[in-house]
Amino acid sequence: MTGGLRRTNARWSSMAAIVVTVCTGAPWLVMAELPATPQELDPVPMISIPAGQFLMGNPEGTGRADEWPQRSVYLDAFAIDQVEVTNERYRAFVVATGHRDPPNPYGTGPLTSIQGIGELPVVQTTWYDAKAYCGWAKKRLPTEAEWEKAARGTDGRRFPWGDEPPTSKRANFDREWADERTLHPVGSLPEGDSPYGVKDLAGNAREWVSDWYDPDYYRHAPTKNPQGPDKKGVVRAIRGGSWHSPLADITTSARGRGGFALQTHGTGFRCVRSLEGDALKR
Repeated sequence: MTGGLRRTNARWSSMAAIVVTVCTGAPWLVMAELPATPQELDPVPMISIPAGQFLMGNPEGTGRADEWPQRSVYLDAFAIDQVEVTNERYRAFVVATGHRDPPNPYGTGPLTSIQGIGELPVVQTTWYDAKAYCGWAKKRLPTEAEWEKAARGTDGRRFPWGDEPPTSKRANFDREWADERTLHPVGSLPEGDSPYGVKDLAGNAREWVSDWYDPDYYRHAPTKNPQGPDKKGVVRAIRGGSWHSPLADITTSARGRGGFALQTHGTGFRCVRSLEGDALKR
């Protein structure tokens, strides 16, 4: 064959045309597999958060000391999963990679043996599990700053929906464990959406973020694209509160923490990806 089109049976939607030159000088149009996109690996809506300033933390005397002082922080644009990673999505990752299943919080046997939990947020994941999932999906864990901006917008609101107190229609919090009835299906409380339309950022499952936890970080952190303290250790930041958290722990500014090997039936995660440059990819 000295030229022309080499045909394949692969779907065009997942292929790329590449022109190569052989010794005869004739170009061959061949097909090469494209790597899967984030949307193909992890088909979940993502919300674009525009670049710009927002108010992070709380004025001294409001909230807790590790939220002080309040600062105006600039972030580059990014996209965040609209909902927390579910059991169904996490199972696809396990099947594709051979990564271990998380412990089953609903009883004995494998998590896959429990019916009707596919749309509940996955919990009992360590920080390493969350990081591995996001990497597989060609995304990453959010920074604390990204998580907080997605939750509160630019006006410093106390909760994702505003400053009004939470209700059972806005947040799943301050409850006792009730097996499969404890966690809510992701996205099922639209009255609790953030100003950008991101869901379940108060209660349901706490969410791992990428930062190491430092209670004094806000006092010396950069005001542009902060990525957490440089120190190493075992404690990572967690945001958003869970089904069991009191009101003070589900505010947009509340900071939680846990060892990166921590597994609890109240901790899950969601992923983000950068929309401009590579400064935040790690």
